[in-house]
Amino acid sequence: MKYYLIAGEASGDLHASRLMQELKRNDDNASFRFIGGDLMAQVGGEMVKHYRELAYMGFIPVLLHLPTILKNMKRCKEDILQWNPDVVILVDYPGFNLDIAAFAHLLGFRVFYYISPKIWAWKEYRIKNIKRDVDELFSILPFEVDFFENKHHYPIHYVGNPTADEVKEYLENKQKGEHHNEIKGDKPIIALLAGSRKQEIKDNLPMMIRTTKKFENDYDIVLAGAPSIDEAYYQQFLEGSQVRLIKNQTYALLSEAHAALVTSGTATLETALFNVPQVVCYETPLPRLIGWLRKRILKVKYISLVNLVANREVVRELVADSFTFDNIQHELEIILDGPAREKMLEGYQEVWSKLGKEHAPANAAKTMLRLLNGDAPAISQ
Repeated sequence: MKYYLIAGEASGDLHASRLMQELKRNDDNASFRFIGGDLMAQVGGEMVKHYRELAYMGFIPVLLHLPTILKNMKRCKEDILQWNPDVVILVDYPGFNLDIAAFAHLLGFRVFYYISPKIWAWKEYRIKNIKRDVDELFSILPFEVDFFENKHHYPIHYVGNPTADEVKEYLENKQKGEHHNEIKGDKPIIALLAGSRKQEIKDNLPMMIRTTKKFENDYDIVLAGAPSIDEAYYQQFLEGSQVRLIKNQTYALLSEAHAALVTSGTATLETALFNVPQVVCYETPLPRLIGWLRKRILKVKYISLVNLVANREVVRELVADSFTFDNIQHELEIILDGPAREKMLEGYQEVWSKLGKEHAPANAAKTMLRLLNGDAPAISQ
């Protein structure tokens, strides 16, 4: 079958590449065309655009790059029409992908959505578009089943969590000695995970560096560089600090880290699954206003996947008006050792158990093929 995939950022590239591997394993005639990244390219097929050309976030960056975004959207739609795939598989990235879903559905293409849009956090009105334009929705977060099926009466497939699969696989391989780790030094490590987009890094990294300066004598401060960001971009923030940058080795870093400061996103879940105590940090413009609006606009109590999965506060979230030097430094200090650290580690075990033991890419691929062959019902797994 012909599969057209769209992933708009680094995490989507990773998850889509694993899904492609499983589709190839189960479909001898699988062929791929995609908007994505280097990991998807390694699996095979033809890349139309790299996700670096799509990854804009925030109102102002999107507005400034609107002509480019619209041009990429037009190119993608024309390419789908010309290639005529059996299915269009969208991976997260709802701002772009929901528009593509509407186009593909209108022209009669099957539309599968792998890693469902997080409309339970905000923009819940998008459920109308999803119901109209998406044939099958594949969820990687267990609490989404209740949201989509019970609240909105839209059947979905919970296939397990690919991040949990990837972490387990890494740790198993490390135990076998298959990973040569050069990150560990003489001192314990505090990891900095400042996001995968330039705007996130610009907003969060300077404060992360300032708050960890106090710990430089006793800890090695190591920054995880995002694969899509050039090393030169980080250097402007690192001048005058002892922070060490490592690129494309986030799992290796987390496997050795003692604690971490993490910008909200998939990284919070990865950090928890590596059993690393963390403080979630997310700076916003107009922090007092955003802090006030957050309580009234967001549909959920938490922003980190760790707390959302556990449905309680396992990790401390310092967002908007609570994102301050004193708060970050204090919360980091209490998880370096003592009762707060042990309590967080106990909470992580609860997160592991709620995610389940399913192998997400394999489950998703097999379910997709059954659906495409017309012999699987549209119900959650």
